[in-house]
Amino acid sequence: MPSTLLNVVILAAGKGTRMYSQLPKVLHKLAGKPLLGHVIDSARQLKPAKIVVVYGYGGEAVPEAIADQGIIWVKQTEQLGTGHALQQAMPHLDSDATTLILLGDVPLVSVESCQGLLQKAGQQLALLTVNKADSTGYGRIVRNANAGIEAIVEHKDASEQQRSINEVNTGIMAVGNSHLATWLKRLGNDNQQREYYLTDIVAMAVQDGVPVSAEITQDESQVAGVNSKQDLAGLERVYQLRYATRLMQAGVTLHDPFRIDVRGDLHAGSDAEIDVGCVFEGKVTLADGVRIGAYCIIKDSNIGAGTVVAPFSHMDQVNIANDCRIGPYARLRPGTELSAQAHIGNFVEIKNSQVGAGSNINHLSYIGDSTLGKQVNIGAGTITCNYDGANKHRTVIGDNAFIGSDTQLVAPVTIGDGATIGAGSTITKNAPAGELTISRGRQTIIKGWKRPVKAKK
Repeated sequence: MPSTLLNVVILAAGKGTRMYSQLPKVLHKLAGKPLLGHVIDSARQLKPAKIVVVYGYGGEAVPEAIADQGIIWVKQTEQLGTGHALQQAMPHLDSDATTLILLGDVPLVSVESCQGLLQKAGQQLALLTVNKADSTGYGRIVRNANAGIEAIVEHKDASEQQRSINEVNTGIMAVGNSHLATWLKRLGNDNQQREYYLTDIVAMAVQDGVPVSAEITQDESQVAGVNSKQDLAGLERVYQLRYATRLMQAGVTLHDPFRIDVRGDLHAGSDAEIDVGCVFEGKVTLADGVRIGAYCIIKDSNIGAGTVVAPFSHMDQVNIANDCRIGPYARLRPGTELSAQAHIGNFVEIKNSQVGAGSNINHLSYIGDSTLGKQVNIGAGTITCNYDGANKHRTVIGDNAFIGSDTQLVAPVTIGDGATIGAGSTITKNAPAGELTISRGRQTIIKGWKRPVKAKK
C-alpha cells in the first residue's frame, strides 16, 4: 500500500527556449492563469502534506508571481537536469512519504490520473505514460518480454529499435521517498546532454528488484507539455472547450462552444445564454435566464436573473440585479450596482455608482461616484462632473428625477425627488424636489458673422 503521507514536487526551473520570451515558461498564462498555477491547483486537490516547487530561470519572478505562502520554494541555480532538480528538493521531503512528481509546464494533468498513479506507488515506482503516434523527442518506455518496464531511454540516447516504441514517458511519476533518496544519490550524467536524468531511476528500480508499473492515460492533452507558443495556444483551446462542455452539461446555452474564453470561474444558472466571443475573467456568476450578447467582457461580477446584456459591453467588479437591460457598448466599472429593471444603454459609462430600480441611462452618458434613486431618467449626453482636479465628489439624484439631455451635474450636488433639469444645463447647486431647474445662457443671434474658410495655398 502507498504511504498515506503525500509530498508533491513540481519541476519548474526551465527557461523554455522555444517560447522565445524572457518570461519563465511556467509563468506564461493559460486561461488567464500561469501554467504553474494550474499544476499547483491540481496538486492541492490531492491534499499533500507538502508542495515543493523547484524553480530556476527567471529567479525570484516565479515565486513572486505565484505568491502562495503554503509552498516550499527551492532554487535550482544550475539547470543540470530533472534528476539534479529532485536532488535539490530531497532535503525538504518527508522520509516516510510518497512523492508525486509533476511538471510545471504540463498544466492539464488530471487529479484522477494522479490518484491512480498514487495507488500504485509506495513500495514500487509508478509512471504515468501515454501512447503517441509520433513519439519523436520523448523518452521511450522499454519493456521486457513479459511486458515489464525495464528502463526509460531518452530520444537522443535511444537506438533505432527503441525509437520505434510508441509508449512514452510523461515525466510524471510517484515513488516512496526511501527509494527515491537512495536512487538520487546514484545518479550520473553519462549521456549526450551531460545532465542528471530522473528517468535513470527506472533502471535502478529494476536492478534493485523494486516493481515498476505504469498508469497509461488515453488523454494526450492532460500530459502535453508547453514548449512553444503554438503548444500554449493548442492547450488553451483544449481547456476552453472542456470548460464549455461542462457549462452546456449544466444547462447553459452556448451559441458556439469553440468561441468562449473563461479565465477564472464562471457559474451560470439554468437557461443562461452566451453568444460568441465572450470573455469571463475572475469570478463571474450568471443567474437563471441571463443572456449575454456577443463579444462582451465580464470580470468579477454578479448578474441577476433575467438580465440581458447586449453585445460589446464591458463589466468589471459590478453587481447587477434581476431583469436589467445593459448595452450595447456599455462600460460598467468597479463599484457599479444596478437595482432591478434598471436600463443602461449604448455608450454609457458608470463607475462607483448605485442606480435605483427602474432607472434609465440610455445614451452617451457618464455617471461616476453617484447615487440614483428609483425611476430616474438620465437624458443623452449627461455627465456627472465628479473630479475637481484633486478630489472626487458625489452626486445624489432622488427618486423620479428627470435629467434633460446634455446636462452637466457638477459634484458635490443633490437633485431632489421628482426634480426636472432642463436640457443643456450646467448644475452647480442643489436642485429642489419637484421643481424645474434650468441653467442656460440666453440665445443670441450675431448678424453678419461669417464662418471661417480655409486659406488658399
